[in-house]
Amino acid sequence: MIKRHFATSAFMAAVIFGAVSQASAQQVASPDPSAVKAGTYKVEPYHTQVGFTLLHMGFSNFSGFFTGASGSLTIDPAHLSATSLDVTIPVQSVDTTVPKLDGELKSAQWFDADKFPNATFRSTRVVRTGANTANITGNLTLHGVTKSVTLKARLVGSGTNPLDKMFTVGFEATGTIARSEFGVKQYVPLVGDDVTLTIAGAFELQQ
Repeated sequence: MIKRHFATSAFMAAVIFGAVSQASAQQVASPDPSAVKAGTYKVEPYHTQVGFTLLHMGFSNFSGFFTGASGSLTIDPAHLSATSLDVTIPVQSVDTTVPKLDGELKSAQWFDADKFPNATFRSTRVVRTGANTANITGNLTLHGVTKSVTLKARLVGSGTNPLDKMFTVGFEATGTIARSEFGVKQYVPLVGDDVTLTIAGAFELQQ
C-alpha cells in the first residue's frame, strides 16, 4: 500500500513538474519594449499585487500587500505619453500574514475598509525616462482622500502566456507616500509615516 501511494505521488509530481517545465520551455516573454502590442489591456488579478512597507517602531521594516486588482491599461509603445492606466484595489484584501493585524488594518482606526472599500489610481501623465522605464503620475485615492502620486515603472516583459494563450504585458513600479496625508494617522510617528509601494502588475490584451 505504501509503495502504491509513493508511486502515485511520484507520478503526479512528474506530471505537474513536467507540465511546468514544458510551459517554461515555451515561454516567449520579451523585455524588449518594441514587442509590446498597442491596445487596451485588462488587469490580470492573479499575478498583480501592491506591496507596502513601513518602519515599525524603528525595529523593522514591516510589509504587507493588497490583491484582487481590477482595471485597464491602454498603451502604445510608439506614443507612450498617451498611456492611460486605471486600477482599483479592494482594501479588504490587505494581507500581512498576521490575521489579527489584518483585522486591525481594516478597522476605522486605519483604512476603514467598510466606509472606504477601494483604493484607486488613475494616471494623469506618463513620461518616458529610459528605453523600458517611465514615470507614471496619477491620482491615488485612499481612505477617501485623493493625492497626486508618481510611480517609477519598468517594463518586465511581454508575450503570449503559454498557459492561457493571452498576450500579456508585465510591469513593476515603486513609489512612496505619506500615509498621514491620506488620513491614516494611527501611531504616527511611532509607526512610520512614509510607506514604500512596490507593485507587480500583469495585464492581458483584450481582443
